[in-house]
Amino acid sequence: MMLGVTPSGWLQLGFYMCVLTALAVPLGGYIARVLSGERTVLSPVLAPVERAFLNLSQSRPNEDMTWKQYATAVITFSLGGFLLLFTLLLAQGFLPLNPQGLSGLTPDLAFNTAVSFVTNTNWQSYGGETTLSYFSQMVGLTVQNFVSAAVGIAVLAVLMRSLSRQSTNKLGNFWTDLVRINLYILLPLALIVAVILGSQGVIQTFSAYVTAQTLEGGQQTLALGPVASQEAIKMLGTNGGGFFNTNSSHPFENPTPFSNFVELISILLIPAALCFTFGKMVGDNRQGVAIFAAMTLVFVPMTVACIALEQSGNPHLITAGADAGGGNMEGKETRFGITNSALWATATTAASNGSVNAMHDSFTPLGGMIPMVLMQFGEVIYGGAGSGLYGMLVFVILTVFIAGLMVGRTPEYLGKKIGGYEIKMASIAVLLPCALVLICTAVAVLSPLGQAGIYNPGAQGFSEVLYAFTSAANNNGSAFAGLGANNPFYNSLLGLCMLFGRFFVLLPVLAIAGSLAAKQTVPVSTGTLPTHTPLLVAILIGVIVLVGVLTYAPALALGPVIEH
Repeated sequence: MMLGVTPSGWLQLGFYMCVLTALAVPLGGYIARVLSGERTVLSPVLAPVERAFLNLSQSRPNEDMTWKQYATAVITFSLGGFLLLFTLLLAQGFLPLNPQGLSGLTPDLAFNTAVSFVTNTNWQSYGGETTLSYFSQMVGLTVQNFVSAAVGIAVLAVLMRSLSRQSTNKLGNFWTDLVRINLYILLPLALIVAVILGSQGVIQTFSAYVTAQTLEGGQQTLALGPVASQEAIKMLGTNGGGFFNTNSSHPFENPTPFSNFVELISILLIPAALCFTFGKMVGDNRQGVAIFAAMTLVFVPMTVACIALEQSGNPHLITAGADAGGGNMEGKETRFGITNSALWATATTAASNGSVNAMHDSFTPLGGMIPMVLMQFGEVIYGGAGSGLYGMLVFVILTVFIAGLMVGRTPEYLGKKIGGYEIKMASIAVLLPCALVLICTAVAVLSPLGQAGIYNPGAQGFSEVLYAFTSAANNNGSAFAGLGANNPFYNSLLGLCMLFGRFFVLLPVLAIAGSLAAKQTVPVSTGTLPTHTPLLVAILIGVIVLVGVLTYAPALALGPVIEH
């Protein structure tokens, strides 16, 4: 045994990373062709559908937009999606496909949920099977699972184009990107995954809930619904959330070890593939490999640490003689065990996914710290669909700037000189989510309304609040639980946190893209810092870790003080 990880644990993690990489490389090349408007294997079938959608939109799909026009389109589309979903949730009781007769949501919960799914966060202050109808799940949430993921990938596409183009302000058309990403990438992948999950027993039905007779002679209501279709895009779009309250620990969402593996692969598949898409689109595959390597070199050690800490068990229980052996199984599914639970916890928080197959609140103190820290790195270790890589590229810009200062060279990345404007925008994108987490956590723990929702006093209660706002500001969506968040105070504050955490990162990224695209490409010279080498990968990792540690260390240190 090494570092507390069993041989089986090492084997499972190694197999997972090999399969993920093997699938990500070809998928990355395919996504690059889609984003570049090239013909793909699906073009004969989907090209007429694409033209029909674009003609209906009357959006002039062949006209490229400036970054400001693109940003306006993103905001307009997202605002429209929010208003539609908010209205749908309020009116749920009057809409079809509601066999249980569930009423509409309260305004604060409808606001929180609409913001959550439009921002690709999928934070849930409710239990899905007791709150939402089939219509709300499908027409409301699943639709946003597709389009919010597509928005993230579209913004990434703009940033990638800005690095491959020069002396231009034209960066693509949002409506064209949105349609192509959904038609050629998300829908086909979701169909494949949904069929696989259905074959494993993930349910897909419009039937009303059924009452079953238990072995003890009692009765139990079994919640049903169209789950497989939502589960597939929930994972692939790094959305998270769950059809059922217990998420992917529910046997109707995740019934077998194979379905668990497929869902785990789906969480990181598109974020990992986009690294190789980046290499293709900027004309240098080494750049994509370097970023993938940086992500992996953070993810794997963090996963190993989480597995080891959970397999080591709780030292206090061991000392008290109350440990049953076999590690910390509290809050974990016996179907999946510690390795798959810890791997899921790190994958879902690294990828801005937020789904769970075990309760993070039940992890050991240091084991539970790992998912929180991965979110506090800014969701750039793979990260969300599109948002993870554009967040990582912001860190790359900061890294080449810092490295340039260290050696006295003008910083540049892929031939584009990095100036003060780019650094200011990058600083906003990196620091604003951090500020949101710290400010909102302080407000919650100092406010009587916030304190009323803390059911676990002491350090654990503080951690639950810190985790909640870390999850919201970084658009993750997972929770430590133990926090009463379904009330006007937390629904409103978390909703605003999600809103600012999404769009006040997205907009500076588009601004950076606009600035870089307008610049000439500088030829490589002896003073150019190579950005695909192990040295730059190491510096990049150092910058990410340093920003995370320096930003959040005060919150962890002041936690006990604020508590009292």
